[in-house]
Amino acid sequence: MLADNNMIVALDIGTSKVVCLVGEVTPDGAIELVGIGSHPSRGMKRGVVVNIESTVSSIQRAVEEAELMAGCKIHSVTVGIAGSHIKSMNSHGMVAVREREITEYDLERVIEASRAVVFPADQKILHILPQEYLIDNQEGIKEPLGMSGVRLEARVHLVTGSLNAVQNIDKCIRRCGLEVDAIVLEQLASSYAVLTEDEKELGVCMVDIGGGTTDIAIFTGGAIRHTGVLPIAGDQVTNDIAMALRTPSQHAEAIKTRYACALAQLASVNEMIKVPSVGDRPPRDLSRQALAEVVEPRYDELFSLVRAELRRSGFEDLVAAGIVLTGGTSKMEGAVELAEEIFHMPVRLAKPQGVRGMEEVMSNPIYATGMGLLLYAKQNFEPSQSPVPLVAESMEPREPADGLMSRMKAWFQGNF
Repeated sequence: MLADNNMIVALDIGTSKVVCLVGEVTPDGAIELVGIGSHPSRGMKRGVVVNIESTVSSIQRAVEEAELMAGCKIHSVTVGIAGSHIKSMNSHGMVAVREREITEYDLERVIEASRAVVFPADQKILHILPQEYLIDNQEGIKEPLGMSGVRLEARVHLVTGSLNAVQNIDKCIRRCGLEVDAIVLEQLASSYAVLTEDEKELGVCMVDIGGGTTDIAIFTGGAIRHTGVLPIAGDQVTNDIAMALRTPSQHAEAIKTRYACALAQLASVNEMIKVPSVGDRPPRDLSRQALAEVVEPRYDELFSLVRAELRRSGFEDLVAAGIVLTGGTSKMEGAVELAEEIFHMPVRLAKPQGVRGMEEVMSNPIYATGMGLLLYAKQNFEPSQSPVPLVAESMEPREPADGLMSRMKAWFQGNF
């Protein structure tokens, strides 16, 4: 938090860029965006830190820019995490109710019971996300506090990440002189900014296509059911363009952003673009359709892998609201149309919402994770807004909250 204590800060350390957003929580409970900083990311590959010095430098630049715009000093941040090391599973816990009426202590015990699963020693629990509670076999209970019963069960979604990857992100942020409020799964954060409650209830698959990873989150019945990370994203598209057109990577990125199309039939064969060559060779002319023919197979592969992940999860027939695309790489012309051909279900491109201020800038899908991190931070910033948390805390030390969450946190800190 910041000096005046009503500010929250989100830090999205992506493979292609680092974004720092500063939000002010207004008296009516909304978030007003007061600062934004962005800097190209150096030192990240497929969502994980591969060079600490470069990552620290990128974070510092983005944070300084945000501080300058917001006119304040940043002390701590809520940060996102992604990468192929992220694993998730659904778990189940059961306890006997002590007083025949469910108290916070019973909720704490059932959440503890649900995390009693075996996972590798190098993995760290990031989130315990309650899906639903059962009281004496009565299903579908979201808010069990105060209800009568003898046996309480919880179905939860456990998310774990590599201990080393978490520690490296933590180390980079602390090297910048900042504290870590929470480390949050990036697709979970993005879902706060781009999904509606109706979509989560009906069943939806969110696909966040970034620079280094494609993050997937599946919701049904209002709760998260499956998360996954694919190591294919925008950087591979840029690499394909660079290889096929024999042009340096920075030019390939510019060509991708300005001219590329994910569906060849939408691109004009008559529209020509200039392609810079390597070395001192002269630039060449290329039709936009020829460029689309390089890009389309990679998007086809990406969406096919997402579809395979959706099938593997077992929720393919339960996502009635279809697919929601977000992230910088999803913006390309033709991406939605190609996705509809592959998934055979409705697809929409989502713009992040839920934060006031700078709407014309922030409606860009590249800010989905950053804005979602702000919304996540606000939920934990105001515990009174959510008596039974939708999201368990990241297991990072923070200011103690009242009741259940503080006791859960104390238990985890004592055991890890």
